[in-house]
Amino acid sequence: MPVLSRFHGIAIRMYFIQAEHNPPHIHAVYGSYTAEITIADGRILEGRLPSKALHLVQEWIERNRSDLFEIWESQQFRRIDPLA
Repeated sequence: MPVLSRFHGIAIRMYFIQAEHNPPHIHAVYGSYTAEITIADGRILEGRLPSKALHLVQEWIERNRSDLFEIWESQQFRRIDPLA
């Protein structure tokens, strides 16, 4: 699963297979924690992240929502800038 971005110890990934299930989401990995998080509203579908990491991921999603939807629809991988 390609890494779209890395910041503050968090890796953001997205599956690139046609069988990936809806709703559109990303996978966030932070140490031993993993979570599937929706692109539309930043809520956790499955898994868990510490609250600080979750807030960082939600901020990153908010800043990059249109790019994330475009990547989801096109299945064309590209990196997205991390949070500073």
